[in-house]
Amino acid sequence: MLSRIRRPRLDPLIVLILLAVLLAALLPVRGEAATVFSVATKLAIALLFFVYGARLSPTEALAGLRHWRLHTAILAFTYVVFPLIGVALMPFEHLFPTGLFLGIVYLTLVPSTVQSSVAFTSIARGNVAGAIISASASNLLGVVLTPILVMLLMSQGGHVHVSGQVFLDIAVQLLLPFLLGQLARPWIRSIVSHSATKIIDRGSITMVVYSAFSAGMEEGIWSRVTPLDLIGVVLFSVVLVAFMLWLTRFGAQRLGFNRADTLAIQFCGTKKSLATGLPMAAVIFGTGELGLLILPLMIFHQIQLMMCAALASHYAAGKPESEPVAGRLTEPDAPPDSPPFPGGFT
Repeated sequence: MLSRIRRPRLDPLIVLILLAVLLAALLPVRGEAATVFSVATKLAIALLFFVYGARLSPTEALAGLRHWRLHTAILAFTYVVFPLIGVALMPFEHLFPTGLFLGIVYLTLVPSTVQSSVAFTSIARGNVAGAIISASASNLLGVVLTPILVMLLMSQGGHVHVSGQVFLDIAVQLLLPFLLGQLARPWIRSIVSHSATKIIDRGSITMVVYSAFSAGMEEGIWSRVTPLDLIGVVLFSVVLVAFMLWLTRFGAQRLGFNRADTLAIQFCGTKKSLATGLPMAAVIFGTGELGLLILPLMIFHQIQLMMCAALASHYAAGKPESEPVAGRLTEPDAPPDSPPFPGGFT
């Protein structure tokens, strides 16, 4: 049991992001080099989604769809409750610089994580199979739902202009590589390993951050944000994660879900994915326009990992309930870092 309890630690992805921000501050990419790097970033994102497609098993995905009530509940928290919170925040726009506030709204619109959601569900002895399918479906649907939500909610104030062209861009840069990965899966699934996905995953996100913050340095974005603004985003993230952890558990229990499903809903319905959120932001807004917009998602990502890790460890340390736990891993002590997950989202 003690082997399943892990102390919260800094996500390696966050370390790479911080290094990318530091490098952009000291040596931002400019001019022609910035154009070339932007193209390379787009190719890296396309490769990332190609690998996602190659790793996702259609058979396992279709088999897991039978538990539709669980998946509907998780998707409702991700794409209904979170966006409603974003709408409720609109009257408080004046509390943050425009770019930072738009980033707060944007983080409420992106898909859920997969790898961390499944890992925490496994640690807490929840419905792992349900978490895999729900979180994977969240990412796949997000390719369409997130741009729609951005158009509906973020274009209202006139700060962001998103045209219908974004759906073509999403189709070419994200959906097409994903489908090609699905087609190539029979031949390359043994080659595309979990570790390879992580390298491409972290590498492409680091490139997006470096490109965005390099452009931000050229625009002088840091002159528009104060340490107090950043502290405000941190406090907001802590409150939002805590509120959603309570709401997902309360809602799941009221809807009559068993303990295993409740844990899956709690750990999948509270997360927001940095791995898909940043590449999608680069496609929707363009890396040259991201600036402060991606900062709230980066902060929220690390806070959700620390708080959920602590909660999952608390559940793991508790006395197991007599109720059967659906969808558990075959081996009770199987490591949470290697769940039976067919995709590569984080």
